[in-house]
Amino acid sequence: MSPMEIALDEARSAAARGEVPVGATVVDARTGAVLARAGNEVEARSDPTAHAEMLVLRAAGQALGAPRLEHCDLYVTLEPCPMCAQAISFGRIRRLYFGAYDPKGGGVDHGPRIFLQPTCHHRPEVYGGVAEEDCAGLLRSFFAARRPGPPGQGLAG
Repeated sequence: MSPMEIALDEARSAAARGEVPVGATVVDARTGAVLARAGNEVEARSDPTAHAEMLVLRAAGQALGAPRLEHCDLYVTLEPCPMCAQAISFGRIRRLYFGAYDPKGGGVDHGPRIFLQPTCHHRPEVYGGVAEEDCAGLLRSFFAARRPGPPGQGLAG
């Protein structure tokens, strides 16, 4: 199973728990080993910072016994928000792969574009749109089931 497929599994599990369906995984690029995998747990933990990215960064750091993950790649199903993008920078992630773009809440290709700021300490290589249709479809289905309305007023994309 590819790292993005693992992240999608985590996103589906999050949706089944009533969480926004975002999943993430961290892989050691030297060995290919999956160091951490998680889905959003914001509701379960009553913690606004319990985004999938934050959870896998913490777990990967603990697995490696280090706060810097220079040899690690992060796969996430949705463009990271500004908080997560900054944590990715602080964690020194080597490469970021994300699925769906997030024009409203993203912090990488949208919004504050954290990695382009002159104050950004580390800029990972970024690859957006990985398995984009699957990732975006999962999010659209999740929100459509919770925000029914007239046809044509759902999420764009």
